[in-house]
Amino acid sequence: MSTHSARSTPDDNPGRQLAEAILPLVGGAANVTSVSHCMTRMRLGLADRSLVQDGPLRALPGVLGVVEDDTYQIVLGPGKVARITPEFEALVQAAPDRSAAPEPAPAGAGRTAADLAAEGAALRAARKEKNATPVKLMLRRIANIFVPLIPALIGCGIVAGLNGLFTNAGWLPSLTPALAAIASGFMSLIAVFVGLNTAREFGGTPVLGGAAAAVIVFPGVAEVSAFGQKLAPGQGGVLGALFAALLAVYVEKGCRRFVPSAVDVLVTPTVTVLVAGLVTLFGLMYVCGEIATGIGHLADWLLQHGGAVAGFVLGGLFLPLVMLGLHQALIPIHTTLIEQSGYTVLLPILAMAGAGQVGAAIAIYLRLHRNTSIRSTIRSALPAGFLGVGEPLIYGVSLPLGRPFITACVGGAFGGGVVGLFYQLGTSVGSTAIGPSGWALFPLLKGNHSLGGIALIYALGLAAGYLVGFVATYFFGFSKQMLTELNAPAVAQAPAAAGGPSPEPPPSGAPDPGPDPGPAPAPAGGGGSLV
Repeated sequence: MSTHSARSTPDDNPGRQLAEAILPLVGGAANVTSVSHCMTRMRLGLADRSLVQDGPLRALPGVLGVVEDDTYQIVLGPGKVARITPEFEALVQAAPDRSAAPEPAPAGAGRTAADLAAEGAALRAARKEKNATPVKLMLRRIANIFVPLIPALIGCGIVAGLNGLFTNAGWLPSLTPALAAIASGFMSLIAVFVGLNTAREFGGTPVLGGAAAAVIVFPGVAEVSAFGQKLAPGQGGVLGALFAALLAVYVEKGCRRFVPSAVDVLVTPTVTVLVAGLVTLFGLMYVCGEIATGIGHLADWLLQHGGAVAGFVLGGLFLPLVMLGLHQALIPIHTTLIEQSGYTVLLPILAMAGAGQVGAAIAIYLRLHRNTSIRSTIRSALPAGFLGVGEPLIYGVSLPLGRPFITACVGGAFGGGVVGLFYQLGTSVGSTAIGPSGWALFPLLKGNHSLGGIALIYALGLAAGYLVGFVATYFFGFSKQMLTELNAPAVAQAPAAAGGPSPEPPPSGAPDPGPDPGPAPAPAGGGGSLV
């Protein structure tokens, strides 16, 4: 690793230095089959999972943790991941010989508890991959369509918030029209971007998917009638764009099979755009428009009539949904709500799950006063937790311990209940973008009242999540035996050889946190965030 870092220093390119440090710890360039990233994680496809050195990787400054899913995901944090991933990808592509994979270490040579934990994680990941259901795989593909749009949603959402602030305060009246155009331009064409990403994800030509979806936002559709009604530009929204582009992919693939190659360049694009466009105009726009309207009405009805109960259930169940990989189904729902009303009322409630995790982590820190490794992990992970990056606390602290994960969910439920109660009383708290949570969500808040009042309600929800997560974990998160074992002297905290698989090392790279308090569910599909 020193040979890599010698070529770079923190002063000239810290992103490249971290990329150079990560590469040998994931088995080298020959072991990397794919590189991509989302809002917080660099996602790697690996040829041989056993070559990854989990302990040293987690110990790297700047690495917040790792997550096992269909790819090996290194948590780097928002903003940072977008700088490091291109550097890492460039290093992989520039490797002199990627054809020969490095030899795995001989069995039994220098194996440590961390090595055993990594092997157990690899077995769990392999078993999970075999048991992957078609529904979960489809939800992942849908997430792959919408996740690349999140940076633009965040940027435009913050600009929209600034524009609203300046407009209400009467500041800079000559600038507010420009801010409105910047904030609204992307949302007015989001259907096109959904079409591009859908076609790319399902193996079609992206521009043809975008062309099929562009029909939805063309102003001239107001002259077209379907089901006895005039269409409206934008009707059907992102759902219509998704299905339009998906149809275009299947039409294009069908044409490729039957159209002679001599005329393929003329016939296939024409037939694809024509068929997908007609079906979109005379079917998908109306049907998907009704579905989108129904989603908006359902979210409003749920919180108006369910109030605190609905918020309690949503806030408490979000992290279990994440563990099952089902949270990805919420991404198009959030996007649809933002497209309809300018904000999603579900995200601030779901964000309370992270508040429960933070409260639980503080309680764990106080209860395990002798366990320096877990306390070190919590100290390093708490700042990210307050900003809504929940993976380090979930996978490095609460989930391996078992019971604290449940009490953290209780904290999230109470926080969601507070926000849901105020919605029932007439104040909706929403977010103009998806992705951020915790304190990072404050700049994106929007609702039906003043920004100050909305921010206050959201802050009350966070406070309730912190407090209840702390109290529930402090008093009910540990059995007497767990406290005795986890607070034992460091020499006694090594996992017993016959005690079963040890928990995964904490994300901060601290030593093993102690004996396994009991089996914990394996990560199934993501982290505490929406991406």
